Amino acid sequence: MTRVGPVTPKQKIELKFKIGRVFTPSAPIANESLFAGRKQQIARLINATSQRGQHAVLFGERGVGKTSLANVLSDFLTPLPGFIIVSTNCESTTNFKAIWTNVFNELIAVKTEIGMGFGPPIHTEESPLSQLLSGNPSPEEIRRLLQQLGKPSIVIIDELDRIKDEETIPRLADTIKTLSDHSTDSTLILVGVADSLDTLVKEHRSIDRALVQIQMPRMSPAELREIIDKGLKELGMTIDSRAAKRISNLSHGLPHYTHSLALHAAQSAVDRDSMAINQDDVVEAIKSAIENTQQSIKRNYHDATSSPRGNLYSEVLLSCALAETDELGYFPAVNIRAPMSKIMGKPYDVPAFSRHLNDFCEKDRGAVLQRSGYPKRYRFRFVNPLMEPFVVMKGISSGLISSDILDSEKPIIHPVSNETPPLFEQF
Repeated sequence: MTRVGPVTPKQKIELKFKIGRVFTPSAPIANESLFAGRKQQIARLINATSQRGQHAVLFGERGVGKTSLANVLSDFLTPLPGFIIVSTNCESTTNFKAIWTNVFNELIAVKTEIGMGFGPPIHTEESPLSQLLSGNPSPEEIRRLLQQLGKPSIVIIDELDRIKDEETIPRLADTIKTLSDHSTDSTLILVGVADSLDTLVKEHRSIDRALVQIQMPRMSPAELREIIDKGLKELGMTIDSRAAKRISNLSHGLPHYTHSLALHAAQSAVDRDSMAINQDDVVEAIKSAIENTQQSIKRNYHDATSSPRGNLYSEVLLSCALAETDELGYFPAVNIRAPMSKIMGKPYDVPAFSRHLNDFCEKDRGAVLQRSGYPKRYRFRFVNPLMEPFVVMKGISSGLISSDILDSEKPIIHPVSNETPPLFEQF
């Protein structure tokens, strides 16, 4: 086992601080050297930026790393000379003008004036391009200002789903259309969840040809392991294969939890004067991750599972978190049978937990699940994907399941079963 060696409390604190700079569950990755995976998505984004008139939408569940990819995109595009790259984040109060004010605040317009007489002095004046925006800018005005840059530009608009203003999405669609129609050498990259981007495309069916639609799925175990290995290499630390597999499996394809568990596991190792993470450190990391989870997730979990003994809400929610899902995170009720039976130690079928599933979709139970489809063919998924790993960690810490489940050769997330047995018809 690699030891830190004799260290002072100050040195240990400094090492823990460095660990916190490498593994960042609370913030997106901003450094390309620590970014892992997503090679296909990066290639498609680069292809979109290289083609005049093409734009891109990057979409996926919350927590899959869309913002991290948007943050490091400029690093990947560094070899391209002359590109201007600007990004802005949307908020609930953001409207069309606010987006472009933020963008053009980062772009400088240079005005040159030549004086009178022989050898006249040349005066230059620099000012943000946002000063040229009108009070109510139109998509055509945005196009003309982007053309004034005289250089190819990439504008990244992140967290599109936070926008509440009803006019903003249609006007962004109009902007894409006019930029594409005029073959303007500017590329918009819009980042958000699928629902917000569906709305964008519906506003202008004709922009479909101008949009490269890039889905960010959950990360594979290999990509999650890359996050762990890159971070530990930066720190000069190691991890045994079983501990790494447990972190990867528990993360449910969400890099947020890989960062969180790796952070706390690495700090646990340092606490025992070791530079090598083992399974005991992962157990400690689970406890710390639960304690540091967002309060909103803790509250929703409490609302979903609080009940008199024997009502099985905790067990059913845990089974939902362990159920086989499709690529969008949905599962039918039938896929809960296997994990529920394993947790309870005896066979359980759909009628035994159908009421619980419906309750989880209601506000009184925290509305932790959303339901799609129609009666007898409903499919469910977690409203907040970050709830799934939390539920599993709570199941392990409370003794409902053993941590040995994390040693499975397969990740917790599996392809959904196509089986639709007769009992499902009763639901």
